[in-house]
Amino acid sequence: MTLQLLPGQRLVVATHNAGKVREIADLLDGRFETVAAGDLGLAEPEETEATFVGNAVLKARTAADASDLVAIADDSGLSVAGLDGAPGVQSARWGERGPGRPRDFAFAMARVERELKARGSGDRRAWFTCALAVAWPRGPVVAVEGRVDGTLMFPGQGERGFGYDPIFVANGEILTFGEMDPAAKHAISHRARAFEALKAALF
Repeated sequence: MTLQLLPGQRLVVATHNAGKVREIADLLDGRFETVAAGDLGLAEPEETEATFVGNAVLKARTAADASDLVAIADDSGLSVAGLDGAPGVQSARWGERGPGRPRDFAFAMARVERELKARGSGDRRAWFTCALAVAWPRGPVVAVEGRVDGTLMFPGQGERGFGYDPIFVANGEILTFGEMDPAAKHAISHRARAFEALKAALF
């Protein structure tokens, strides 16, 4: 099997997160026909792995095998130096407020600030990590990873992006990811860096 993605190929974006679907579609530059896992009625697997790469592979494999299409999955999150790397792979779960309730990242960002204060930590260094995996139905998987470093600011600023974007300022920038124009963010983000690695491997 040739591990290559061909222009116009239909890909399942293995997420129910509308923000991630948009970002992944943008980063794919219109090269492919994309459909979200949620639009196909595919269930989201429990993210049980201990690493971003492990969870990305799990999600891509699940979607590919269920849809008989090549699937692309992302697992990403925020790590904070002053919290010993937390929330890390638990980033999405920090936004959970209870069974049946949607994830609330305002709640998650407030928790980050609260836990830093509880530790008396002034260390606001942080980094976003993105792992991307492409899986073929009942076949191989290719996985890559990207990272962007920065600092946290409170209160958060901006309504663009999603997740923890409003509290993260990448090194060398003055705007949060939540304030940046999407094109500017895509040029430097962890997801963009992972995509560059993926393009080199598969396009």
